[in-house]
Amino acid sequence: MTNETNPTTKTPSPATFTIGDVVRHRLFPFRGVIFDVDPEFNNTEEWWASIPEEVRPRKDQPFYHLLAENDEASYVAYVSQQNLVLEPDGEPVQHPAVQQMFDRFEAGRYRLRPEIRN
Repeated sequence: MTNETNPTTKTPSPATFTIGDVVRHRLFPFRGVIFDVDPEFNNTEEWWASIPEEVRPRKDQPFYHLLAENDEASYVAYVSQQNLVLEPDGEPVQHPAVQQMFDRFEAGRYRLRPEIRN
């Protein structure tokens, strides 16, 4: 698919996930809740280059900001759409910032606090 104003530029893929979804990384052992979405890659080239080339995702797809967790820590992650799947177990995320951003967890997803919405 191409962009009409520049036929050589690909149009970013539509977002599959939304704010509040609980997702798991396809390759690495962590999960998290989405708190922001970029329609396409919007980080530094240094960050991009730090990803091993054999697992480096395309830039022309949505990237998600996650309140992430694994067995050892909680942190913020920036992950491409191609590397995420919906979390099948439906359990809440234990990241300490979840309660600051979301007001409840229902049916396997979080609801953003009204004062956080833009």
